[in-house]
Amino acid sequence: MKVVVIGGTGLIGSQVVARLNEHDHEAVAASPNTGVNTLTGEGLAAVLQGASVVVDVSNSPSFDDNAVMEFFRASTTNLLKAEADAGVTHHVALSVVGTDRLQESGYFRAKQAQEDMIKGSGIPYSIVHATQFFEFAKSLADSATEGDTVHVAPIKIQPIFSGDVAAAVGRTAVGAPVGGTVEVAGPDTFQLEEFIRKGLAVKNDPRKVVTDPDGQYWGATLQESDLLPGSDAQIGDTHFADWSAQQR
Repeated sequence: MKVVVIGGTGLIGSQVVARLNEHDHEAVAASPNTGVNTLTGEGLAAVLQGASVVVDVSNSPSFDDNAVMEFFRASTTNLLKAEADAGVTHHVALSVVGTDRLQESGYFRAKQAQEDMIKGSGIPYSIVHATQFFEFAKSLADSATEGDTVHVAPIKIQPIFSGDVAAAVGRTAVGAPVGGTVEVAGPDTFQLEEFIRKGLAVKNDPRKVVTDPDGQYWGATLQESDLLPGSDAQIGDTHFADWSAQQR
């Protein structure tokens, strides 16, 4: 089976490509680094020749509201058209647990637009909703830092190791289209403040982390459980404590 992975040279995409190739599939990494640009359409027709599945794990280079919406609208439009022309029979996209609950955020409005385009495309699809990755604790902190203090909302989070996300995306890619959403999450639940504090400790980052009732998550105000998956989510194997120990 030929599987084209859009964003295939990034954190998740490179792991998806490696896992699929290990299982004797023909996984092809597609990104601007390999001559494939979904924003312009460059290289799409060629790379999709003979492909049965397309996995889209690409992300916008900018989180500015207008830029991120333009990225997901343009890239998804070009990608879905090229897939239809090539006869692709399964589109898999990586998105975020709670996207529909995070619509105050421009980033998540753009992700919702992407999901809606996929659902309306007529191409059989599966959408994988993942919780926040272990590796992105610092990025979350950076988005909420004032001076040397990180102000975070009093919410819960169930973060996941990127390798477990890649495994779930790979399993979904080689399975039958679900015509809906699959959720994946890590095995441990934290308060957001605790997760970010532990994540910064891995990096020896001295910033102070505090819970702030006015804190937001990428521009959205959330209820306590908005970032948590449903009861039928697939749970990854890797505990945050084990991952942290390996990083140190």
